Amino acid sequence: MTSSEKREITSVADIELLVYTFYDKVRADALLFPIFDPVIKNNWPAHLQKMVRFWSTLLLYTREYKDDPLTSHMPLPLAKEHFERWLALFHQTLDDLFIGEIAENAKKRAFSIARIMKAVKGIETKENSAAH
Repeated sequence: MTSSEKREITSVADIELLVYTFYDKVRADALLFPIFDPVIKNNWPAHLQKMVRFWSTLLLYTREYKDDPLTSHMPLPLAKEHFERWLALFHQTLDDLFIGEIAENAKKRAFSIARIMKAVKGIETKENSAAH
């Protein structure tokens, strides 16, 4: 997609495009798919709708998402490389599809989510090792 075809994130439809495109990449990824698929199983459509509500709440302030993402991810066997891949795919999806302030905010939010989850799971990172 050329930069003239990219658009700003302004609607839930844009969030749906982001989420569905991103999770197509996750489901095709040899590192991430084996982590998430055993938990999500055949419930990918419901999970994707939950993620649309989550990102719509964070980026468009729709207040549709009421769950706690940290609790649901704690049991997963996540390591530093999973977070790095997740962020890379998420940023790539945003860069491929969107421009503007909300797209940049989405990148910042994703980075913060990953940083917090890594800290809670005790995964060493440059950010939290520098604080010691």
